[in-house]
Amino acid sequence: MNTLIQHKVLKLSLLGLASILLTHLAIAQSGDIPRTRDGKPDFSGTYDVSTLTPLQRPTRFGNRLIITNDEAFAIANSEFERKEANQQGSDPNRTAPPQGGDGSQGAAGNVGGYNTFWIDNGTDVVRVNGEFRSSIIVDPLDGRYPPVTDEARNAIRAALGSGEAPRREGGANDGTAYWLDAGLDAPGPYDNPEQRPFAERCLMSFSSTAGPPMLPALYNNHKKIIQTEDTIVIQIEMVHETRIVRMNAEHDPAEIQKWLGDSIGWWEGDTLVVETTNFRDTPNFSRGSANMKVTERFDYESPERVIYSFTVEDSSVWTAPFSGEYSWPKTDNKVFEYACHEANYALEGIMKGARVLEMEYRGEDPGGVANPTN
Repeated sequence: MNTLIQHKVLKLSLLGLASILLTHLAIAQSGDIPRTRDGKPDFSGTYDVSTLTPLQRPTRFGNRLIITNDEAFAIANSEFERKEANQQGSDPNRTAPPQGGDGSQGAAGNVGGYNTFWIDNGTDVVRVNGEFRSSIIVDPLDGRYPPVTDEARNAIRAALGSGEAPRREGGANDGTAYWLDAGLDAPGPYDNPEQRPFAERCLMSFSSTAGPPMLPALYNNHKKIIQTEDTIVIQIEMVHETRIVRMNAEHDPAEIQKWLGDSIGWWEGDTLVVETTNFRDTPNFSRGSANMKVTERFDYESPERVIYSFTVEDSSVWTAPFSGEYSWPKTDNKVFEYACHEANYALEGIMKGARVLEMEYRGEDPGGVANPTN
């Protein structure tokens, strides 16, 4: 074990012990949390929600929500070593990825992803009340999504979300115009830019960072809360969303639907409760539907740490509700602009690439020269 890793283990050990002591101290001194002039908890500030804890629990942990210190240290050290290895300089003389991709996972679509220098998904496992967590989802007991309904399963097989691009089940990209299997002029997922997913077009954030529910992502994990007596604003660093929560209000009429839904809030003691309904058919949390209701709760664990919890209900998608929670540590960092689009020449490349694949599938020459074998 090298010196950097030993330092990391020692740091995590001290943090774990300190967090337990601070938690009990915060409970004993609950009056120390920031408060507004009218005595309500003041959640104003910036939070860094990056974490190595996944939304869904790895199956190896079974029904264990709480993991040991050693298991948490192993996760952190494994990620540290992986990033150290992967952020090495790229070979400037490397060749293009093979047709169909290089087998890598994630947003790059297996054609070669970001160097991990650009990834900022945290260095630690989620801790709540001093205990390390194996997943953000806490209910069901296995820490995973409930089973989907038969109707939702059929819809998923037919398309990747209503209004978004259909693709092969499982999302495999084999470098061919597979959609033409249905006919040489069959419609496909790359026929026009408006068929592409919302995040790909920079219309909404990646990984439901704005939600609701609001989740961590690979980078740009800062969230800023601005609180007044009648309105709470949550600014999301990833892409550009800003959520507006109207306090002690009624929901908009059902026919008014929004990607982020309609959020209203109220106080239950020192807990801020936010309920969101009125979603579009394709909400920012793309697994849900227009029928989804999300209830979020914000509680101070200590003056420097908020516990964010949520419950998602959508009987048209899942056979039962599910709930999750994770910590939001405060930070002195600032929320920076996420310049997602920047003329988006990549979208033009996606469209052109699809045309090339279609010509190859039909036996045409992408260079415009007639193919004698056609």
